[in-house]
Amino acid sequence: MALTLVYLICRQLLGWIALLSRSAKTRNAEILLLRHENAVLRRQVKRPRHTWADRALITALAQLLPKARRARLFITPTTLLRWHRALIKRHWSHPRRQPGRPNTRAEVRRLVLDMARDNPTWGYRRIHGELAQLGHKIAASIVWRILEQAHTDPAPQRSGPTWRQFLAAQAETILATDFCHVDTLLFTRLHVLFVIELHTRRVHLLGITTRPTGRWVTQQARNLLMDLDDRIPTVKFLIRDRDSKFTQTFDAVFAGEDIQVLRTPPQAPRANAFAERWIGTLRRELLGRMLIINQRQLQAALTEYVDHYNTHRPHRSLGQAAPLKPLPTTTPADNIHTLRRDRLGGLIHEYSQAA
Repeated sequence: MALTLVYLICRQLLGWIALLSRSAKTRNAEILLLRHENAVLRRQVKRPRHTWADRALITALAQLLPKARRARLFITPTTLLRWHRALIKRHWSHPRRQPGRPNTRAEVRRLVLDMARDNPTWGYRRIHGELAQLGHKIAASIVWRILEQAHTDPAPQRSGPTWRQFLAAQAETILATDFCHVDTLLFTRLHVLFVIELHTRRVHLLGITTRPTGRWVTQQARNLLMDLDDRIPTVKFLIRDRDSKFTQTFDAVFAGEDIQVLRTPPQAPRANAFAERWIGTLRRELLGRMLIINQRQLQAALTEYVDHYNTHRPHRSLGQAAPLKPLPTTTPADNIHTLRRDRLGGLIHEYSQAA
């Protein structure tokens, strides 16, 4: 602050020295111009704002003017007295703590919200007790206020699991099935029926046909149960859409093994998101990159791709492991030497560590 005042004084002195080199006529014309500019600014600004350095400099220069000229300044004696009282008040004032309780630390607020999100059945008193175990001494009413300000519902209203939590908890017992179609080079539409296990992301290719009748779909369901064999008791639900090809006989095949069939709402593909996601992956990585001539070629291509998908392709939901191949537990050697395996004529590459 003191350096600012010294700078303003030196700048003003240099300005006065520059005025001495000018003629009287030039100085008088500049004074008249500055007076007019000052009058214009007074009409626009009712109460100008000054820094403390401006106030000190204006007060010092005002002492050099006659008393008759001081009255024409926009700074009145009342203003000077008010500035002086403000300086005295600032000089003798001491910092005081704001009344009331101190603000809760941001780390504690985040911890409260994290506990409420991770534990839907915990109320504010349960969270308060957990904080006390961690050594955070705050009142239970503060915990309630933090949850209220974050628009977090009370424990009874947020105790139910979300769809994401429900599917994650039930993934080991859920299968999802759907159709995808492929148009061949000769304008023949082929229908592919598949099933995906939500927990392991393993895909089962059930069959390919040009006429997917209800009898054919039911037979593919029987073949699937034969393939699952000893894993059937772990399956509790099957998700499918409302396609007319899934008949009551198809549902009865799974009902005989105590597997409940869940039908998705009409025109709601996201309700069967896992199956839809696999169809998108299949089109991006295989069907969108090659031409299919007939059913025999499609059967061979899908068989090899499903084997690649289940035994090698990494999945983010599995920690980048494949459905049927866990990640290696050993650290590779310093000299990295890999082998590449081409699949589907080089359309897909698989890499493995050389022995």
